[in-house]
Amino acid sequence: MPTTIPKTIHALLSQHPGKVAIRVESLEGQLLLSESDTHVFPSASIIKVPLLVRALQRVERGDFQLHDRIIMRSEERVTGSGILRDLDGDLQLTLRDALTLMIIVSDNTATNLVIEQLSIDDVNAFLADEGMHDTALIGLLQVTPNRFTARQRAGERNRTTARDMTTLLGKLARGELLKPELTKIALDILARQHYKDILGRHVPTDEHGEAVYRVASKTGSLPGVRHDVGIVWTPEPLVLAVLSEGGHDPLYHPDNHEVQLLARVARALLTEHGRMPDPRDGKARSAG
Repeated sequence: MPTTIPKTIHALLSQHPGKVAIRVESLEGQLLLSESDTHVFPSASIIKVPLLVRALQRVERGDFQLHDRIIMRSEERVTGSGILRDLDGDLQLTLRDALTLMIIVSDNTATNLVIEQLSIDDVNAFLADEGMHDTALIGLLQVTPNRFTARQRAGERNRTTARDMTTLLGKLARGELLKPELTKIALDILARQHYKDILGRHVPTDEHGEAVYRVASKTGSLPGVRHDVGIVWTPEPLVLAVLSEGGHDPLYHPDNHEVQLLARVARALLTEHGRMPDPRDGKARSAG
């Protein structure tokens, strides 16, 4: 087990004005590197990863089907990321649609529809069963105070750690959580992620602009908070989590200062532990 952070990565982490946690595991579950991986952060949108897995478990159990219809009422639209907030109410989505939007464009309205299908208690029981004891779903996302749970009114927020996220993603990648066809669906949805500003930012691309290595990931953002967790199939495939809080740059954009810094951390992790060629050596092009 690693005991020290390489100097190059430590130098990058020291430039962040707040707190950064990282955890890197092999696809087989071997811990390769960790820093503050049990520090509890506001989860932001990476809480959507366990929601995806739990929903597909419920499909496997027969509680739902992916083609089941969910009606989005006008009053259920919420602010923040996503596209459903800009569409008319009484829209009928399939469960697969909602799960896809929840991940690939981080749609908060779709996320709340999924939570209401599952229930908060069911999700938290799943998290406990999987040993994710520092992760909790406290309530719906971006809702007005009249829709807060008692725990939200008491000031709690959805939360997680780098260790919990790599634990979940590693199990998913190894097929330990879902049967093969549903594992494939989960990983395919994560790989269609539109926001790849950290883990996927410096993955080399081919002459057609396609990433050389598959990335299945989920980002999360709140004021001062920037996260990215996922699986990258580099020559040595990795499961990674990079979580942060206390950032100063308020910009919600790939050029956010802390996002760029964390992307450099991710590049160092992928080259050091995944044997990814460094795009700066001129032999490969970066995705961003």
